[in-house]
This record gives sequence, C-alpha cells and structure tokens, in this order.
Amino acid sequence: MTAVGIDAVEIWTGNLKLDLPGTFAPQKGEDPEKYTKGLGLNASSFPDSYEDIVTMGANAAHRLMERKGLAPDDIGRIDVATESAFDNSKPVSTYVAGCLEQVFDGDFHHANKGERKFACIAGTQSLDDACNWIRAGRNRGRGALVIATDTALYARGDAGEATQGAGAVAMYISEDPDLVELSTGQGYGSADETDFLKPNQQFPSVDGKRSVQVYLARMREALEDYESVAGDVHPDDVAFVPFHTPFPGMVRKAAMLAYRHVIRDTSIEDELAEEIGRQPRPEAFDSDEAYRDAMREYMDALKETAAYQEWYDATIDPTLSISREVGNWYTGSVHIARVSALKRALEDGREMTDEMLLVGSYGSGAQAEIHAETVQDGWEAEIEALNVEEQLEDRYDMSWEDYEEIHDAHNHDMDVDVEEFTTPESEFVFDGWGRMGERKYRYVE
Repeated sequence: MTAVGIDAVEIWTGNLKLDLPGTFAPQKGEDPEKYTKGLGLNASSFPDSYEDIVTMGANAAHRLMERKGLAPDDIGRIDVATESAFDNSKPVSTYVAGCLEQVFDGDFHHANKGERKFACIAGTQSLDDACNWIRAGRNRGRGALVIATDTALYARGDAGEATQGAGAVAMYISEDPDLVELSTGQGYGSADETDFLKPNQQFPSVDGKRSVQVYLARMREALEDYESVAGDVHPDDVAFVPFHTPFPGMVRKAAMLAYRHVIRDTSIEDELAEEIGRQPRPEAFDSDEAYRDAMREYMDALKETAAYQEWYDATIDPTLSISREVGNWYTGSVHIARVSALKRALEDGREMTDEMLLVGSYGSGAQAEIHAETVQDGWEAEIEALNVEEQLEDRYDMSWEDYEEIHDAHNHDMDVDVEEFTTPESEFVFDGWGRMGERKYRYVE
C-alpha cells in the first residue's frame, strides 16, 4: 500500500504577543507561577487588527505552496478546520482559495472545498478526510491542503482568558510524504458532552473542571479502542506523544494516565512494583470508591518515580515548546505539538526516520482520536525549513492597554477600530467589507 500522510507543514502565528507572567499576571493580582508552572504557559499569540482566521490560514498555506513549488493545479482539495468561523454558509476554505489566487497563476476551480467543525479535533478529522480521499483513489494524482486556523479568544475575565491564542497550521497531504505517514488504524472515544460550547456566540461557555474530566475520559477510551485494532502500545515503541494542548498543564494529566495504561502488564510495571507496588486492579476491591482511592495513591507514587519522569521528559515535554509561547490554537494545537517534537529532535541531532509518533487529538463536545504516524526520511529538511522561532521573536509585545484594545477589536459584539500595531509585509490582510457583508482580503507586498 502506498504511504499517505503529511508531506509538508507550515505555521503562521498571530503577530501580537501577550506576556503572561510579565503583563497578564500583575493585572490579575496573581503569582506569575500560576501561569508558567500551573498552566505551563509563558505567552499567548494574538491577531493584529488586520489579521483573522482567513489571513493566518492563507499566509501559512502560501508559504507552504511557495516552499514546495506547488501550483493550484497540484491541489484537489482544500479543507479548513476551525471553530472560529464567521459565516454559517460560506466556508472559510473559499476565502482562503480566493486569497491564494491573488498570488498564484491558475485557480482552484476544480478543487473540492469544505469546512470541518468539531471543536479542536476538526483539524485531525480534516487530515483523516484528506488521507482517505487519496487512499480511495479519488485525488487524480493531486494532494490536499488542510488548514487548521483559529482565534481562541475568551470573554474578558473568563477563567480561560490566560489560555488564549491565535494562529494557523497548514499541511499538504500526499502520497509518499516527506514528513509523516499516517496509520490506517485509529481509535476513538466519543460521547455527547457539554464541557465547552458556543451556542451562537463568539466566546465559549466552559465548565473547566468537567472539561478536564471529559478530555481524560475520552482519551482513555480512544487509546483502548486504538489498541483493539493496532495491538498494545509499549512505551519503548513510541518516540513522541503529541497531545491536543489547550495548555501544557492539561497534557501533564493526560500523559500520566497514558503512561499508567501502557505500562500495565509489562516489565516496566514489574520493575516499578518493587518501588511502589503493582497497579490496583478493580477486582481486588469491594467498592469502586476503594479502587479509585487506591488508584489515586498509586498515581501519586508513579508520578514521582524516575522511570515516569524520564519518560515524560523524553516523550512528552518536547511536544510542548511552541504551545508554551502561543497558547491554545484550538484546531491547530495538536499539530503544533507534532512540530514541536520534531523540532526538538532536529536540534538534538536525533535520527527519527521510521520512528513512531502516537498522536492524541481531542475536541470538546466530545471526541478523542488516537492514531500512529511513522516519520519519513525527508523529515529533517521539512522541519529545518520552518521559521517558527523567527515568527515568535518578531511578535509585538503588547502592554495591558494594547491587549484591551485588540481584544475589543476582535469582539464581534463591539464596533471598535484599532490602529495596527505591526506593519504587514508579504502577507494577506483583512481589507474591509463587501456589498453583502462579506470580508475582503488583499495581499501586501
């Protein structure tokens, strides 16, 4: 079977930065470590007044196409995943295609376009759709452009405000990919939940405690389902585990549960038994409550072991470096985690060809997906071509007053004009409104 997966990836971060310990924490009267150590975040990215989900997605796609020498005729499908859409009929992919047609010869008139919505997991669902389209032989030799783009903003004063972020990830999906091949085996955990939702509103309604519980429960279900089709996962078989990252602190919880699961009935559990005992089994207890209490004690002990800490430092921590500096990108977050891990491997001079990534995606409402990816021999060139560090360094560092202005400017319920904080260059920008209330865009040289 021909390999299908991600051939290339590009990231476009919002052009503004909010320093959480230096700017946000003092305004909230909070200890900066609540954000840096508790949430695991240093900064958030925000869109300037001329940026939105279309400009960020189109800019990421433009850079990808230019770098890979792609033309519109090479692309038979454009899927945009977002939970920040501004139109209930016209998909964001049509706007993105219109932007790209301003700078490339040819058009996308024969490309299938769509928009995916299932909270943060929609980016992975779009990736799955593109791979399945190619495997079905319906692509006519063409690849697919998958874009995850969001402005993950919360209402002012909301508990989630510190986790905000904005940016886009563009991926080119093809046969014989240069970056990663996706497995055909997938596992799902899904249930009707109301942990996080936006019923005809811009800013989310969130039950924070419930959201964490649902995230972990659906991830566990997805891992069990994945193992039912792909076989048991052993920690030694996996190089990195990129998780959906609403904030790194959430991933710490998911990683702990995943590690406990995959070491059960392995030599790792046997070796740890001498130090902390074996994992509790439910059949050994008279009640569910007693079992849960025993499991909590075991987890507390497991977290402190050298075996777990070494695994976490090698397998999980490298996936979080970009997220710490940009916040939550909703549909793009798990795809940032993949890039972060491979960037660390490149910096460390680690050989990754044929190594496995186990990718854990999640969307509130709620669904999780686990699938495996095999790193391809062109991965180094693809990751080396990224300019993420340069983008992060070039962001405008907002004052608190700047943040208040830009948040109001992107609030759909407010009519606020804000002067741009940065000067656009070689990028698409929002260019006002059309006669039917549509958003218009232009390319700035």
